[in-house]
Amino acid sequence: MSLDNRPHYAGGCQCGAVRFRVEGKLGDASVCHCRMCQKASGNFYMPLVSVRGAHVTWTRGEPKRFQSSNAARRGFCADCGTPLTYEAPDGMALAIAAFDEPQGIVPTIQWGVEGKLPYVDHVADLPGVHTLEDPDAIEFLTNLVSYQHPDHDTETWPPEEKR
Repeated sequence: MSLDNRPHYAGGCQCGAVRFRVEGKLGDASVCHCRMCQKASGNFYMPLVSVRGAHVTWTRGEPKRFQSSNAARRGFCADCGTPLTYEAPDGMALAIAAFDEPQGIVPTIQWGVEGKLPYVDHVADLPGVHTLEDPDAIEFLTNLVSYQHPDHDTETWPPEEKR
């Protein structure tokens, strides 16, 4: 919460080249199963939240845009490819997972269910394994160095020592 008691949110792409700040109330959060959203996200569906009633500022860089149809364009990081926006005549939505704290942005509706992949509803039924339960993962993670931007704003990115 900001000092003037208006909510604010921050986020960006995985490489840190594009960062945003949203001031004001977020709109409806949803997931869209349409084929365009599947292709734009490279995933089963696209979780989005409307920022129509809020003020969005690009605090580092700005998305590159692709006109995905005559009615919408998609914003993404030109450096790392992270999907960031869905922009249509009635407003813009941001990718929920691009927020620094996405866990509080809960979808309330599914759109484009005619395009839903047949196995999506059963993903939660698959066995789940915690990363550290896999002995091979422990060795792998011991030597892993992440170059992803952290989930908070930084003055500069990337740090000199990481590249």
